[in-house]
Amino acid sequence: MLQEILKEVNDERKRQDAKWGEQNHGLCKWYAILGEEFGEVGKAICERMYAIGPNPEYRAELIHVAAVAVAMIESYDRNEGADIVEEEKA
Repeated sequence: MLQEILKEVNDERKRQDAKWGEQNHGLCKWYAILGEEFGEVGKAICERMYAIGPNPEYRAELIHVAAVAVAMIESYDRNEGADIVEEEKA
């Protein structure tokens, strides 16, 4: 089962790279991206509370959270652990 899940996460990473290319965001932007995906998990949970039967969106959003976390690690490793300066300054 674990290998199947990790394959799904890897497939989602490939989809993300195909859509957006290599991503090297600053820490705050990565946190916002992960937060958005985590929020989608919460939304799926709330929707499940008022539905009958399984909610496939919940599982799909968990895969997205895992894939974004992997992307964050890849970016961190690619940049030798350096904090990337944010693209936008306040």
